[in-house]
Amino acid sequence: MANTDCVSVRVFSLNCWGIRYLSKLCSQRYQMIGEMLCKEEHDIVLLQEVWSEKDYLYLKKKLASSHPHSHYFKSGVIGSGLAIFSRHRIHDTFLYRYSLNGYPYMAHHGDWFGGKAVGMAIINLGGLTANIYVTHLHAEYCREKDTYLAHRVVQAWELQQFIRHTSAGADVVVVGGDLNMHPQDLGCRLLRSYTGLRDSYLETAKFDGCENGITLIADNPFINKKELVPFEKGIRIDYILFKGTSKTDIYCNFMSTTKGSVPDHPFPYSDHEALTAQLQLKSSVPTEAESSKQSKTEDSPAGKLAELVDIVTEARTEVKVGLHCAERMRYTAARTGVMGLALLFLELAIAAVPCFALGAEQPFPRTSFYLLAALCFAILLSTSLLYIFYTMELKSLQGAEDQMRLAVGGLQEKLRGFPLAQPHKVTQRPPEGEKLNALDPEE
Repeated sequence: MANTDCVSVRVFSLNCWGIRYLSKLCSQRYQMIGEMLCKEEHDIVLLQEVWSEKDYLYLKKKLASSHPHSHYFKSGVIGSGLAIFSRHRIHDTFLYRYSLNGYPYMAHHGDWFGGKAVGMAIINLGGLTANIYVTHLHAEYCREKDTYLAHRVVQAWELQQFIRHTSAGADVVVVGGDLNMHPQDLGCRLLRSYTGLRDSYLETAKFDGCENGITLIADNPFINKKELVPFEKGIRIDYILFKGTSKTDIYCNFMSTTKGSVPDHPFPYSDHEALTAQLQLKSSVPTEAESSKQSKTEDSPAGKLAELVDIVTEARTEVKVGLHCAERMRYTAARTGVMGLALLFLELAIAAVPCFALGAEQPFPRTSFYLLAALCFAILLSTSLLYIFYTMELKSLQGAEDQMRLAVGGLQEKLRGFPLAQPHKVTQRPPEGEKLNALDPEE
C-alpha cells in the first residue's frame, strides 16, 4: 500500500456548562477557555452547552486569528449549545434535531428547551474530506430510575443513522461531544457497533489524564458528588470517536484530559473535563491485490453481526418500554381531561338552574363559581397539550421501533447469508408438483 499523504489533526472537545446567570463563574470560565484555545494548537474545537450566542460571539472574536472558521448551530428555544471552531475552512454545515428530547414540564432539567441535536461540518484536511460531528445527548439525572432512557436510546439510534447516511463520501469521520452515556451503556454500544466508530481513549497509543479517562470527576468543585453515586471517583460520558475508510487510515497517537482546576486559576474550565485527541491520518492508494483482499473482508464477521443484532434488539426492547409509558401517560392525560370536561358541564348545569327555575337563586357564591370555571379551563388546556405531546412522543417512539425492526430483519438476513433484496429478473421455481403458470416467464 503506497501512502500518498499524512496529516496530523488535533481535536478538542469540551462541555462548557455555559448557562448564563445559573452556571457558576460563567464569564470568567469563558475567558479562560478562550485564552487556552488561543495558545493550544488545536485544529478542530468542538464545544457543547454554549447556550448563549453572546458567549459564542465572544469566543469567535477571541479566536479570530487562531481559528478563523466557526459555526454556531441554532436550535430549540435557547439553542442547541453546539459550536465548532476550525483552523481549516468549513465548506458545509448541517443540523439534525433529535425527535425526542425529554419533557417540557420538566423545566428544572431544561433539556427539552435546549433542542438537543447533532451538528455536522465538512472540512478539507490536507486533501481529505472530513465529516466532523458535534453532539450533546439528553442527561441521565438518575441512574437507578432513568426516566429518559428510551429518549436517549432513540437519540443514539438517530445519531448513528445520521452519521451513516451523511458520511458516505467522507474520507474521515470524527465525532465529539457529551453523550451522557457510560462506555458500556446501550446507546454507546449501539452507536459504535453500527457505525464502526472507534473510541480515542481505547485506541490511543499514549494517554495523559484522569484515571480511566473519566470526564466528570469527584474533585471538580462544580460537581455535586451525590450525582456521581454509585461511582465515587467519577464517570466517563464525553468522547472523541473516529473512523477512516478503505482509502484512509486513521490512528490516535495521543489523548489527554484536563484534571480539574486549571494551573494559576482557582477553578476549572467547566464541570466537565476537556478532551484532546491527536489523530494521524494517512491517505493511501491500495494495490489491486489489497483491493481484492479488502473486498473479501468488507462484510462484518458473523460474530459482529450477531452482536449487532443483539444490541439493536435490546434497544428495541427499551423503546417498547418507553412506548408503554407514553401510552399510559397519554391515557392519564385523556382521562383527566374528560373529568375536567365533566366538571365544567356540571358547573354549566348549575349555572343554568336560575334560568329554568324562576326566582331561584344561584346556589354557589359568584367568586367560587368563577374560580371553579378557571380551574376547569386550566385542566382542559393542560391535559389537551399533554395529550398532544404524548401523541407526538408515541409517533417518534413507534417510528424508531419500526426502523429497528427493519434493521434487525436486514441484519438477520445477512447473518443467514441471504441477500437483502432479490434481483429483479430472478424467477423462483414453483414447489414440486405444481405447474408453471402460463404468464410466468420460461426458464
